[in-house]
Amino acid sequence: MDLTSATKSQLEMSRNYHDMGGVNKLREAALSGDEGALEEAAKQFEAIFVQMMLKSMRKAQDALADKDSPFSTEQVKFYREMHDKQLATDLSANGSIGLAEVIMQQMSPGASVMPGSAVRTDGNLSVLNRHNVAAVQNAQDSVLGKNYENVKSGAFKEAAFSSPQEFVEVLYPHAVEAAKTLNIDPKAMIAQAALETGWGKSLIHKNDGENSHNLFGIKADKRWDGEKATVDTLEFVNNMPEKQQASFRSYGSFSDSMEDYVDFVKSNPRYEQAIGKTETPKEYFDALQQAGYATDPNYSEKVMSVLNGNILGELLP
Repeated sequence: MDLTSATKSQLEMSRNYHDMGGVNKLREAALSGDEGALEEAAKQFEAIFVQMMLKSMRKAQDALADKDSPFSTEQVKFYREMHDKQLATDLSANGSIGLAEVIMQQMSPGASVMPGSAVRTDGNLSVLNRHNVAAVQNAQDSVLGKNYENVKSGAFKEAAFSSPQEFVEVLYPHAVEAAKTLNIDPKAMIAQAALETGWGKSLIHKNDGENSHNLFGIKADKRWDGEKATVDTLEFVNNMPEKQQASFRSYGSFSDSMEDYVDFVKSNPRYEQAIGKTETPKEYFDALQQAGYATDPNYSEKVMSVLNGNILGELLP
């Protein structure tokens, strides 16, 4: 169905400038049954989505970039934003992403569902097919470069173990030795390390790719004179998550990390009450949380969930 020239001009203009009111236009077009208007509105929504994606990636890139670099000036960022807006418009206009087509399929009255897509009954979009995912990846590559890992200027998080089983097999012997000094169940140490690192899937690596071996999220404050790595982290401020940058201690081995953890809690006066409760993991982690070991208000509960969970129960019965 053809659009009137006025309607088409209005939609295209708002799409070019990424007017967030396009969401309302999309809803109105779907309700009206005007397929032409729905198509334009879907493209506009897709352009907004792509621009948000590019903006998010740019923000991540800026967080890692050298702030003294000539490419980090406000003028460069201004022209870069203009480029990204045009890129988002072009990708949408050419159908490179395919999101608009998915929107059309799911919002057009009586339209059939794209083969292979799983439509949710709550009206939200389903996952994109492989072609669309590849297109999104290509858009990301155009902004960050295909070899992004090699151009990052800061530390990052990367998997060091392929499975929880490997995580436990490698670390448990070290935990047994360290736990003797702390007088705690070694399974409790494994549970805490598993929570901190996602079973070894999110261990801090330095910018040269070297593993920090930091199993317990211990930060590198002024008392630490060893190696360190600075990464983005999620902290809770007034019980609300907030993204921050923090420096963490870096060790030569996982055994060193275990030993330093024990020394860290035993030598710090703020954890004195926790040290007196190590025979009961629940009381120990409660006291550790209350003393400010972690900013997450549910930290102790989460550690105990891992300790009493099925994974650890099967691996360390």
